[in-house]
Amino acid sequence: MTWQNWAVNLGLRIQLKRLLKNRADLAAIRRRTAKPTFRIRPPAGWRIRPSDGAFGPGEWIEPAGAFDPARGRTLLYCHGGGYMFCTPQTYRPITVGLAKRLGARVLAPDYRLAPEHKYPAPLDDVIAAWRALRAQGTPASRIALGGDSAGGGLALGVLLRLRDAGEELPAAAFLFAPWTDLAATGASLKTNSRSDPSLVGESVGRGIGLYLGEVPRTDPIASPLYGDPRGLPPTYISASDIEVLFDDATRMAEKLRAAGVETELRVWHGVAHVWQNLAPFLPEANAGLDEAAAFIAGKMA
Repeated sequence: MTWQNWAVNLGLRIQLKRLLKNRADLAAIRRRTAKPTFRIRPPAGWRIRPSDGAFGPGEWIEPAGAFDPARGRTLLYCHGGGYMFCTPQTYRPITVGLAKRLGARVLAPDYRLAPEHKYPAPLDDVIAAWRALRAQGTPASRIALGGDSAGGGLALGVLLRLRDAGEELPAAAFLFAPWTDLAATGASLKTNSRSDPSLVGESVGRGIGLYLGEVPRTDPIASPLYGDPRGLPPTYISASDIEVLFDDATRMAEKLRAAGVETELRVWHGVAHVWQNLAPFLPEANAGLDEAAAFIAGKMA
């Protein structure tokens, strides 16, 4: 374990985990998680700008000059936050980091959040962004769809919905510690609750009714672990062995493989939930983004 990882894990325990454990109100959590821990700037020759129009609210990380959507790489990224907090800005360490590594533009939708907007509002928003990319002339083969935590589960739900609609799917999916089981049945929610530096296992899914409303927690689109993943694109999944969502990631990987989906599961030791979002400070985060970028590049050569 690097000293940076030790310091990060300690800081998360003192700040974020204490906030969640004490059941802070949603407004306080939203204030705490609206921006990344570190100020992130795009690489030279790139820019961050708001998205609008058919793409909906959110932000682009893109080259400042011309970009050919038919030839360049595009990432569609779904941020995490339990469907109730965080923003695309929160995850700039990931989106900017992947843009830099892949030379890819990234669209991160600012999808609607619960409890103001219940399921399937986030799903509808990301699908609308996907269809706007396709209407713009971006081939599905030049798009990778990904997300972290709740955003990882959302990305899987989008894939299942697109497949069921008979639409062409992206070249690859990449998921950082995806939350795939809103019924909260994973054993690691209990076994890793103390070791996880940022999340409290007992609180995962506690307020999910604010998002799902009357929709069952095992709905196969809302909870992709209960869906049929046959026909999904090659998928990269990473998770930490000390986090509460470990079983959500590993069980989803097993289900994907059983369905014949090319799946790469990478288990990291001793790092926090979605540690990739602590780049560039954390060496393990930089290595995690390198690994994900290599997988994506291999599917969009």
